[in-house]
Formats: sequence, C-alpha cells, structure tokens
Amino acid sequence: MSDKEKVKEFIRKKYADIALKDSQGCGCGSDAGCCGGTLINLEKVSLDLGYSKDELGKVPPGANMGLGCGNPIAVAGLKEGETVLDLGSGGGFDCFLAREQVGETGYVIGVDMTPEMVKMARKNAEKSGYKNVEFRLGEIEHLPVADASVDVIISNCVINLSPEKEKVFREMYRVLKPGGRLSISDIVATAKLPDNIKQDLAMIAACIGGAEFVEDIKKMLADAGFINIRLTPLENSRQILQAWAPGTKLEEYVASYIIEASKG
Repeated sequence: MSDKEKVKEFIRKKYADIALKDSQGCGCGSDAGCCGGTLINLEKVSLDLGYSKDELGKVPPGANMGLGCGNPIAVAGLKEGETVLDLGSGGGFDCFLAREQVGETGYVIGVDMTPEMVKMARKNAEKSGYKNVEFRLGEIEHLPVADASVDVIISNCVINLSPEKEKVFREMYRVLKPGGRLSISDIVATAKLPDNIKQDLAMIAACIGGAEFVEDIKKMLADAGFINIRLTPLENSRQILQAWAPGTKLEEYVASYIIEASKG
C-alpha cells in the first residue's frame, strides 16, 4: 500500500468510527483525529463557525457532526434551480442547508469516501423526505459526477485531508459548468509545519498535517484552470483553532480560510 493510500485508509477509518458512534460529540482538530474524540457543544461550535440558530434547526437530527471549520453556505450565494456538489459531505449537514436554498427545482449531490457516512446521510435524507438531494460513495480525487454538470461546489474542512490536492482541483474544474464557482471552507497553512506534524497520520486526519500554504493553493487552482481566485481568513480563526486543541498553539501554524474561485 502506498503512503497516499495509507493516509486515505487512516482517515476513512476515523470517519467510519464517528458514523458508527452516531456522531455523539466530535470536533475537527481533536487529538483523536479528524474529527472525533472529545465531547463538544455542537450548537456552540456551529455558531462559532458562522451558522445561525435558524439553520441549525432546519437540518435532520444527527446531520450536524461538528466537523467543519467554517460555513461555506454563507458565501456561496446559492440560487434557486442550481445544482450543488458537496465534497466530503459526511452526515449531510451542508447538503441539507443547500437543498433548501436551491429549492425543488435545484439539486444537491454529496460525495463521501466513507460508506458509513454515506449510509448515515442517506438515512437522514430519507427520514426527512428530501427528494432533491442524493449521496454518492466516492473519492474527491475521482468524483462520481458527470463533466460540466454542477453550478456550485462547496466543501467544509475536507480538501486539506487529500494527499493529492492537485487532482481534487482538476476534478472540481471538470465537473463545474462554464461560469460555475467554488465556495470552500478549509484549513490553510500560515507557517511551515514541523515535520512531526506533517508526518503524523493523526495530525493529518485532524485537518492540520495536510494543510498547504495560501500561495500553493492559489497556484494549484490556477493550474487547474480557475479564475477569480480568492482566499480569505475567518476573523475568528484563532479562536476556532484554540477551541479544537487548547494549549497546542495550532493557530500559530494554520488558519481557517474561505476559498473561492470560478470556472471561465
């Protein structure tokens, strides 16, 4: 098994464990891996990430797993009738918020590489009677989505987990329609990560070890063909990271960013 496959298998197992535990309290950046272990106040975590109480009340119970590092929906500018793709959709939290904004004439697709997560999300959708959302099993480096079929791509604290980010960005470009756009919340490196963090599978799975510098992400997006590239740090990024792992000073190495771009 290659190093890249080892990383994927480690992360897949962590997500499977979370899903099997029915998402009872977990948060990105915990020392148990992305994103599990420490019991947290899901409502407080979600409010800190930029979600509203109204939004939290509109999703099926169990869909909010506290796994994000921001709120990509807040800046996506979703419109009725659009097709939205969520990379690393987990229990379906952002998908369920997106489906309401795009309405019955729109459609939302969630993709996740963990069977247990996909099963949980499908169960949440079926219980709620949602007809304009579906969940597909697949890797974000090899999206099970047709060419030029998506208006908007969202993702929340997932791309940093991929050991092949260039492939992810190329796949995003492939599936977007001309004029389509990205609205992504992710962890970005702001200082050189120590080797012991970059090589630690638990830290990679905790959304830290695989973070890339802003300029590197911009280059990868541009190389994939994207234009109008913008990376913006969250104002409360330091507080978010301090809450993940108090006393570790992770905020000195990484930050939570919103990543935006469009396909010409």
